[in-house]
Amino acid sequence: MFLKRLIIGALDTNCYLVGCKKKRKAIVIDPGAEEEVDTIVNILQGNNFKLKYIINTHGHIDHIAGNRELKSKTLAGILIHKLDAEMLVDANKNLSSFLNQEICSPPADKFLEEGDEITFGLLKLKIIHTPGHTPGGISLILNDIIFTGDTLFAEGIGRTDLPGGSYIDIQKSIKEKLLILGDDKIIYPGHGPSSTIGEERRRNIAN
Repeated sequence: MFLKRLIIGALDTNCYLVGCKKKRKAIVIDPGAEEEVDTIVNILQGNNFKLKYIINTHGHIDHIAGNRELKSKTLAGILIHKLDAEMLVDANKNLSSFLNQEICSPPADKFLEEGDEITFGLLKLKIIHTPGHTPGGISLILNDIIFTGDTLFAEGIGRTDLPGGSYIDIQKSIKEKLLILGDDKIIYPGHGPSSTIGEERRRNIAN
């Protein structure tokens, strides 16, 4: 498996490139800055990967801003949970308007739900619905890795004071869907450093 993290945009969003080395198929998780799309494409091309999917862990601007340009250059499908789908195409809902910008993504090519599996090459992601930061927030399990978006951070949790946020929901998502996983599961969050489920069970403010 190929895995690369890029820290992009004004809010230092973690964008992840994940590829199957045998079949040369890849996904990009949260391309949150249009100006970084050429870098993403160059990495994909340099490793001879064909991009199959663009996956958004949620619909905030710092996680979707590169969708349009990346889709234009690769023809990859855009995937997001159905409860955040309107955020892709509405500058007020994705919060770009609050930054005095009007940035929208193309609409989703497929809506994701709890339990869905996304296959690229020989790799398979499992979707976990983890609302709280947004209604349609998701986490993605891939073998011993989990991409947690803005739900669970190293020693922190996502904001719940933005439109659609819920402290009750994010606590439930973290405690009932993430911290129940094995200690050695590595978390790759939407911002900040990686951690493990075991570390977060011991040290996170949510627990």
